Amino acid sequence: MPANRWWMRAREVAGAPKARGLALSQEEWTQAAQDVAAAGGRLLALWAARDEGEQSSATIYAAYWIEAGLLLTELAIAPQGADARYPGLAALFPSASRMQRAAFDLYGVRATDPDQRPWLRHEPQGYDFLPVLGEGVHEIAVGPVHAGTIEPGHFRFSVVGEKVLRLEERFGYAHKGIEKRFTQVPILQGHRLAARVSGDSAVAFSWAYCQALEGMAGCPLPDRAIWLRALCLELERLANHLGDLGALGNDAGFAFALAQFSRIKEELLREIERAFGQRYLFDAIVPGGTRTDLSEQAAAALTARIASVMGEVKELRAIFDEHSGLRDRFTSAGILSPALATRLGVLGLAARASGQRLDARVDLPCRPYDELPPTKVVRTEGDVAARVAVRFDELAESCRLMRLMLATLPAGAHVTAARMPESGAFGVGFIEGWRGPVFVALEAGPGGSIRRCHPHDPSWQNWPAIEHAILGNIVPDFPLINKSFNLSYSGPDL
Repeated sequence: MPANRWWMRAREVAGAPKARGLALSQEEWTQAAQDVAAAGGRLLALWAARDEGEQSSATIYAAYWIEAGLLLTELAIAPQGADARYPGLAALFPSASRMQRAAFDLYGVRATDPDQRPWLRHEPQGYDFLPVLGEGVHEIAVGPVHAGTIEPGHFRFSVVGEKVLRLEERFGYAHKGIEKRFTQVPILQGHRLAARVSGDSAVAFSWAYCQALEGMAGCPLPDRAIWLRALCLELERLANHLGDLGALGNDAGFAFALAQFSRIKEELLREIERAFGQRYLFDAIVPGGTRTDLSEQAAAALTARIASVMGEVKELRAIFDEHSGLRDRFTSAGILSPALATRLGVLGLAARASGQRLDARVDLPCRPYDELPPTKVVRTEGDVAARVAVRFDELAESCRLMRLMLATLPAGAHVTAARMPESGAFGVGFIEGWRGPVFVALEAGPGGSIRRCHPHDPSWQNWPAIEHAILGNIVPDFPLINKSFNLSYSGPDL
């Protein structure tokens, strides 16, 4: 059955009361995954759910991005305690392995795939990193505690001299029980928690949450609110790209870049705070619209600031392109080939730097992106230089979009009264954040509560790519390669 046929079956049940996804048997679960993989689809998220009690029944969910849209499947697992098993998907979608291991740690449902190591649980007996044997091979352990304010993560390098033969990552140190915390807050307040899943993607997560909530409650949005949300999302993309470009220059020994991009980012953040009352827009997106409106004066000031940013970045890009030291460090470092990016199911910015033409703002657009579609930015080299170039190009495209939004911002209300969904209602949100697509699955509970909420960061898919991109490079290049992806530690540590 082609992948789109599964999507058609899913559409048949989408309008049913309390429908969550396409309920499958174990055989159909595997067949659907095989068909999606054969059609070039991507695994967006895999997660589990279980009612209170170890012996209660459990459900495993998978969300796919296929040509026709989003396909959500679910598989019921009979009560079997810690021995509950379901067909694993890692052979088809390698990124599923860590999601499956996390699902077992959280809900006791185990996949049949061979990697059964814990992911979120850090037991005293240690962790079985896969060794590399041979003459002259030794290991370098880095983390989980790092210098500065970097989030915790452990990196185990197997090297000969300084050449990296293997890298294995381990996370879970930032695990915060966020799925459980969602069930303890009112559903109309859950957007604030969603914004804090991964702080650098606050707008993307809170918008995805509100999109899920508003979809299941049938809440129409004012035009102005929709455009303001997109403006906030592009401001978040711009701020992150500015920070990354400065840090990448610094990691390549060009401190001038860090100083200049940090200054430009700070000036932008101050303008955002004057316009919306927050530097990082943690609470800008609310059910029914946006927390604050944008005055004419603030819109004019933002327009001027964006023009200034674009002018300065254009000059800095010319310096980057002409700097022989940066070219030497960036070019051919940390290569992720298009074929490997496809196999690993990489998403977002990193995918587009490796030839993947994926951007949810264009491929599955929500308003207002269907009215002013972005231009996809794609490179094929897959190295640090390509990921830097994608950032520069996406930064310029975001500035173009924002200036257009500000010039044609619809009049009217910026928020409408949020509606309460019925108990058992289910909805999903899907927003292309600056790092990649953010996905949220939300189920309403009784009395305005949240029964379940699963937020998914694209770093789940992209972290394994770094383990491949570093191979053959030297250990001192790891900070540069790692920063060129700039993935979230907190996002996958729910």
